[in-house]
Amino acid sequence: MRKILSKSQAAQDTHEKSGIEPSGNVLLKNCTIIHQQFDEEKKFDIHIANGKIKQINPGEIDALKFEGKVIDVNGKLVLPGLFDLHVHFREPGREDEETLISGARAAMSGGFTAVSTMPNTNPVTDNREIIEFIFDRMKDQLVSVFPIAAITRGQKGKDLVEMAELAEAGVVAFSDDGKSVANALTLRRALEYARMFDVPIIEHCEEPDLAADGVMHEGFVSSDLGLSGIPAIAEDVIVARDILLAEYTKSKLHIAHISTAGAVELVRRAKEKGVKITAEATPHHFTLTDEEIRSFDSNFKMNPPLRSREHVQAVIDGLKDGTIDAIATDHAPHSIEEKDAEFAAAPFGIIGLETAIGLTIKQLIQPGILSWQQAVEKLSTNPYKILGLEIPEIKENKTANLTIIDPETEWTVNKNELKSRSKNTPFQEWVLPGKISFVFNNGYYFSNDR
Repeated sequence: MRKILSKSQAAQDTHEKSGIEPSGNVLLKNCTIIHQQFDEEKKFDIHIANGKIKQINPGEIDALKFEGKVIDVNGKLVLPGLFDLHVHFREPGREDEETLISGARAAMSGGFTAVSTMPNTNPVTDNREIIEFIFDRMKDQLVSVFPIAAITRGQKGKDLVEMAELAEAGVVAFSDDGKSVANALTLRRALEYARMFDVPIIEHCEEPDLAADGVMHEGFVSSDLGLSGIPAIAEDVIVARDILLAEYTKSKLHIAHISTAGAVELVRRAKEKGVKITAEATPHHFTLTDEEIRSFDSNFKMNPPLRSREHVQAVIDGLKDGTIDAIATDHAPHSIEEKDAEFAAAPFGIIGLETAIGLTIKQLIQPGILSWQQAVEKLSTNPYKILGLEIPEIKENKTANLTIIDPETEWTVNKNELKSRSKNTPFQEWVLPGKISFVFNNGYYFSNDR
């Protein structure tokens, strides 16, 4: 007779197989803490008991007398837990590409202790039952999941979802990600309702008629390759419209995966005017250009598409000056069968959870564009702020929500070793700095230093 496990027993078995342990009594020695009031030149000891930070002392806790697990993190950085506010975990509907659990494992491996899942599942996340399913599925997990619901039923752009009911169920934002809300009146109503619950509307900004059947950025490279292009103006037009509606309704608007110079400038001006607007950028949009498409490798096909160098530079400038608030991955798994197709026929999207911190270090921190403190704001503090969630603090009596990283150690991306169920990464064989050593959250910790 097959043994029936309780949810907590099943979760514990899954944790043990994944290298996750309860953080019962742990001492972190020689911590360099990147967080607010801490001096980065000093070393601290952090005592974690039953998932909470019990003590933080400057090297005063005697490891020999400590009854519990002692971990020396000398040479590593201790950060507040990283939060990716834009991921696609495909469950329900496409569990062959990713599940909530496998996606959480990929997040954990990439140093993230929390994620927000987008609603373009099958069926669409547009009702309370699916939200409750997500929360139930993710009980007793190290990685916290905060679901985002659709703006319109079935993401069809017509009827609004039951926003009050979904907000009550725990939804942190609304988005028809993958497409813009085409009808301006519908978006206005959505913004007005969202304001009542103090949550943002997240927009994928792309005018569909201008984008048409484009498969890459419209420009010199698309003309040279003979591929249909998606012009930058397709993004700019919707960003401009949405800013005007957010200003009119006095509502919170968040621009997903911003990718054009025009859109960055529009957000910059809107912020100067006091519009309640935030924006995110992905690592691939501040790392790669449309020149990569010359390989015809469909792992470089994404939406928004990889842009030309001037747009990439505008995104980097926007991250540097604070116009762009957050770094998010837009983690979009696809099966090998679907992605291994002719470029024009392949689906848009790449996985990104496990390469995000390495690309941030390589492209932004090492060149001096962002400091570690600024990177933490983009990858932790600001995502929590944007969604109105409690920001993790490295402080006594607070939950131990931590990411510990070895910033100097380099590793080579091997898609077959990534935790995601899908392998559609354009960064295969890239050498990246920054090895995730440990993550702590929800009373558990994961070690990558085994």
